Amino acid sequence: MSVDVEGKSLVDLLDMLEPAPPPDPVSMVPQTWGWVVLAVLVAGLIAIGVHVYLRHRRMNAYRREALIELAAAKDNPAKIAEILRRAALVAFPRNQVAGLHGDEWISFLTQTSDNMHFSDADTHTLTAAPYTTIPANPELTKLAQRWITSHKRERNT
Repeated sequence: MSVDVEGKSLVDLLDMLEPAPPPDPVSMVPQTWGWVVLAVLVAGLIAIGVHVYLRHRRMNAYRREALIELAAAKDNPAKIAEILRRAALVAFPRNQVAGLHGDEWISFLTQTSDNMHFSDADTHTLTAAPYTTIPANPELTKLAQRWITSHKRERNT
């Protein structure tokens, strides 16, 4: 195709150009099996991560519930003792916890959590609270919160 360019302006010449044909669409399908394997592995890891997170959340639901009840107990030693007992019954086998009382109960609480120490006053308050009226004790609430959040749950429960 020959075009006479004499007497034509640059604009006329540019208008005579034909646009380049559009390229073929690029496929989004991976071109090698390596990408497919990688995608499956990433999806599997995400699924495992979600499963582990949900399992951990479900296994610690009793802790969240105990902390909510502890906040509502308003430092009442009898309610605090009850909340601790129920949390321990969820986290440990019933035959290991249900029969504990007095110094055995305090020893159990101390052994199942790191860095827990109950003073003599706290020990007396916790062991006597279910049976007598004892004034509110904010320190006991803090100890209970620390035990609930830090105790080591038995693995096979």
